[in-house]
Amino acid sequence: MFCMFSMNSNSITSIVSRQVGTARPISISSVLAASTLLFTITGCNNLLTDRYEATATVTYTWQVNYSTNSRDSEFPRRETFASTSLVNRNGQKPEGAVTGPDDRGLWWPALPPRPTVDDIEQRQEYDEDPSSPELLKDVKYHLSYQIGEQTRNLPTNYQVYREVAKAYPDRMPLKFTLGPGDRTVTKASRE
Repeated sequence: MFCMFSMNSNSITSIVSRQVGTARPISISSVLAASTLLFTITGCNNLLTDRYEATATVTYTWQVNYSTNSRDSEFPRRETFASTSLVNRNGQKPEGAVTGPDDRGLWWPALPPRPTVDDIEQRQEYDEDPSSPELLKDVKYHLSYQIGEQTRNLPTNYQVYREVAKAYPDRMPLKFTLGPGDRTVTKASRE
């Protein structure tokens, strides 16, 4: 099913406001703003396929915040150091996984080496105080699917990744809902 929105010049001129029994056209900018909002809310494509793969790229990164005084503590300069990543596919344990699955079903790589005091001081600028190194965790979700000969790879979310992880072992067909402009996958469900 495809959600479509179209508007032509006849429909623009037929949109009118009524005032004391007379009709007057609404400005085109008002119509375009309303149609953009309507498209944003309802614009979507749904597709059904059994040829898909969901990935969750997990990353550990060490970060140190550098601030010059208490005023800068809200907006410190940030420096990132070593990081490690691992790609999870369809909920299966990936090669190189060291820990997991976590409470979201994700496997994680080995921790990157913690920055040494020498590493931290090397990036320190005049009159700055470094924070203790902080280990950041990040996850980016993507879905690849194939319809006919066309393969697409789009960003997605945790819900879609988990639905694929549950359906993938049996290669069950899934219905995917694409976001505005078909640039993301917003939902997955079993048909």
